[in-house]
Amino acid sequence: MNDLDPAALECLAALVDEGSFERAAARLSLTQSAVSQRLRALEARLGQPVVVRSRPLRLTEAGKVLLRFARQWQALRADVARELEAAGRADDRLPIAVNADSLATWVLPALDALVQAGVFLELVVDDQDFTHDWLRQGAVLGCVSTVRQALRGCRVTPLGVMPYVAVASPAFVARELPQGLHRRNFSQVPFLVFNRKDDMQAQWVSRAFGVRQPRLRERFVPSSDAYVRAAVMGWGVGVAPELQVRPHVERGELQVLHPEVRLPVALHWHQWKLGDDPGPQARASLLDRVGLALAAGARHALEPVA
Repeated sequence: MNDLDPAALECLAALVDEGSFERAAARLSLTQSAVSQRLRALEARLGQPVVVRSRPLRLTEAGKVLLRFARQWQALRADVARELEAAGRADDRLPIAVNADSLATWVLPALDALVQAGVFLELVVDDQDFTHDWLRQGAVLGCVSTVRQALRGCRVTPLGVMPYVAVASPAFVARELPQGLHRRNFSQVPFLVFNRKDDMQAQWVSRAFGVRQPRLRERFVPSSDAYVRAAVMGWGVGVAPELQVRPHVERGELQVLHPEVRLPVALHWHQWKLGDDPGPQARASLLDRVGLALAAGARHALEPVA
C-alpha cells in the first residue's frame, strides 16, 4: 500500500518497544489519545486490527507485517540521517538479535568501531536457535542465528563455527567424577543449563555417549558470564564455547572433559533487504555495515565453515 501513514507506523513500533500506550506516548512526546487515534486510523485504513489490546499487548498477523515495514523504514531513515550528518539520534536505533554466547565473546569487539562512530544499536539477546524468530516477527532488522535458510526478503551470510566443549572445575571432577564422566554416570551429575531453550548439554551427551534424548540433572544459570563462573565454582558440568572457556582452562580453573568431543555450532548473519544491493562504488547502508563488521569479527574469532 502506498498511503500508509509513517507517523502511525512510528506509533506501532514504539508501542511494541515500550509495551504500553502510556510509555509509547511518552517516548514519542504525544498523548495516549493521539497514539491510540493514529493506530485506529491505520486499522481503519487496513480494514483489520493490528494490535490485540490485551495484557500484554500482542500484534495481529497484519500488525507483524506492518512492524517489519516500520523497522525497515526506520533503518532507511537512519541511513539518510547519517548521510546528512544527523545520525546518532536515540530514536534511530538499529535493533539486531544475537545469542548470549556470541555476545559474551566476539560480537562486542566486532561492533565496537561502529558504536564508537556513533551508531545506535539495540542488542536483543536470545538462544541462537530462536534469534531468527525475532527477525521473522519484524522485531529486529538482523540476527545471528544457527538457521541457514534465508527468509523471503532477507539475505544470509555464513559467519563461522563456534565449537562447544564440556568443562568442569578440577575440584568438581575430583569430588563427583573420580572415574571420569561416562555413559553410566552422566545422569547423576549436575549439568549447568542456560535456560529452558538451551539443549547444548543434551546434544553434547548424545554425541559423546550415543544416547538419544538423555535426561540430565539441570542447574539453570541464565547468564553467559555467570554460567562459566558457576562452572569454575564447581556447580556442575558446563557445555560452553571453547572460545569463552579457553582462558579458564589455560589457568587451570577448568578442565575439558572428553576433549575429542566438540559440538560445532555454525552461525549465520541474516538481515532484511532494505533496497537494491549496493554496487561496488556505492556506500553500504548502515545495516550492511553491521553485517560486514560481524562477518569480519567472526573471521577473526570463529572457525571457518567446512
